[in-house]
Amino acid sequence: IGVVHRRWHLWRRLYDLYLGNKQFAVVENPGLWNWTFTLKDIDGEVLAQVDRDWRGFGFEILTDAGQYVIRFGGSDPSSKIGLANAIQDLDVRRPLTLAERAVAVALAISLDNDYFS
Repeated sequence: IGVVHRRWHLWRRLYDLYLGNKQFAVVENPGLWNWTFTLKDIDGEVLAQVDRDWRGFGFEILTDAGQYVIRFGGSDPSSKIGLANAIQDLDVRRPLTLAERAVAVALAISLDNDYFS
C-alpha cells in the first residue's frame, strides 16, 4: 500500500510517508519528550495526528503496554456518543484516503517499535 521512511536525526523524530513513489506526508517531531506526531502535507498543513497517551506513572513504568490515538480530522458531530463527545476535533486540510490512513496506522506501529518498546 505504502511506505514509511525514517530519517536519522540526533534528537528529532523525522518520517516520510509515501504511496507508491509519491510522498504525501511528513512527520517532524520537535524533540525527545514530545509524544504527538503530526502528519503534514508538502505545504505544512495538518493531515492527521498520532498521539501516545500517558496512562500513569505506574502503568508506564511497570508494563510495556502503550495506547495510541490516531486523529484523522473532523467527523459528523451527530455520530459522536458517550466519551467521544469530549474529544476535540482536529482541523485538517483534507481527509486522508483509505490507503493513506493505512500508512498512518503503519506509522503508529513503527513509532511504538522505534521509540517506546
